[in-house]
Amino acid sequence: MMLDIIEQYKRTLMARGLSSHTIRAYENDLLQFETFLHKFFEDRNIILSEINRLFIRDYLRFLNENNRSNRTLARKVTVIRNFFKFCKINNIITKNPALNLPTPKFERILPKYFTETEMNKLLEIPDIKTKFGVRNKAIMELIYSCGLRVSEVSGCKINSLDLNSRLVRVIGKGNKERIIPIGKKAVKAMREYLKIRQKFVSKEKNNSVFLTKSGNKLLPDELRQIIDRYILLIAQTKGYSPHSLRHSFATHLTANGADLIAVQEMLGHANLSSTEIYTHLTLEDLRKEYEQAHPRSKKED
Repeated sequence: MMLDIIEQYKRTLMARGLSSHTIRAYENDLLQFETFLHKFFEDRNIILSEINRLFIRDYLRFLNENNRSNRTLARKVTVIRNFFKFCKINNIITKNPALNLPTPKFERILPKYFTETEMNKLLEIPDIKTKFGVRNKAIMELIYSCGLRVSEVSGCKINSLDLNSRLVRVIGKGNKERIIPIGKKAVKAMREYLKIRQKFVSKEKNNSVFLTKSGNKLLPDELRQIIDRYILLIAQTKGYSPHSLRHSFATHLTANGADLIAVQEMLGHANLSSTEIYTHLTLEDLRKEYEQAHPRSKKED
C-alpha cells in the first residue's frame, strides 16, 4: 500500500532531523498525490511499481489547471522526486518514474523582513514585568540575534548555551550542529529569563531552555503562536511570520557588510545560493533609495 510506504518515508525524514513542520508539508503533498492516483487503480489499491511518468505528468497538469502556481508545482515535483528516489534506494520499485523530472521555473519571491526600526519596536513589545514577557522577549532576541529557526529554538537545551562566551549550539536541518555567536542584548535578555526560569519548571526536570507555563518544552507551533501575536502589532502588510525574524537577521547583517559565507554558516544553509537572496534584498533597498534621492531618476511631473 502506498500509504504504508509514505509512513516509512516519514520515519526516514524524521531520522534525518527535518522539522515536524516540513515533514507534515511533505506528507500532505504525497497524500494529495496518492488521492489523485486512485483513478488509475481499482479499489484504490495503488501499486507503486505500476506508476509511470505519464501518471505524474497528468497529476501536474491537473494541479496547473487548478491554478496552482509554478512555485507550488516546483515544491510538489521535488517532494515526488525525493519520494520515488527513496523507493528506488530501498528496492520498493525497480524503475524510478520521477527520475530527472524537470522542475517548473518560477520567479523567486523575496522573503519578508523587518527594518531595523521595526525590529527594535517588535523586541520592545513584551511586558517584562511578567514572567511570560521576560520569556517571550528572550525568545525573539535569540532568534533575531542568531538567525535561528523556530524548531532550533524549541530544541535548544540549557547546556547548549554559553552566555559567558556569548555562544549557542543548535541542531539544524539534517541533524547538523552549528555554533553561533549571541549579541549583547540577546545575552542580557537570556540572563533575565534564566533568572526567573524556575517559575516555569514543573516537578519533572526539563532541560529545554524555553518552557510552557506547565514546565514542558515549548513546541515549534507554540513558539510560532507566541511570536505571531507580537508580529500582528508591527507588520504593515500580510506575509510576515516568525521566520521573518530570521530573514531580518540575515538581511541586516548583509546590509551592514557581513561576509556572505559567514552569514551562510550562521544560518546553516547548505548552499551559498540560499544565502545570496539577502544580497538581492539589500540591493533592492539601495535601488529604492537611489530612485527616491537621485535627481535624474525621479519621475517627471
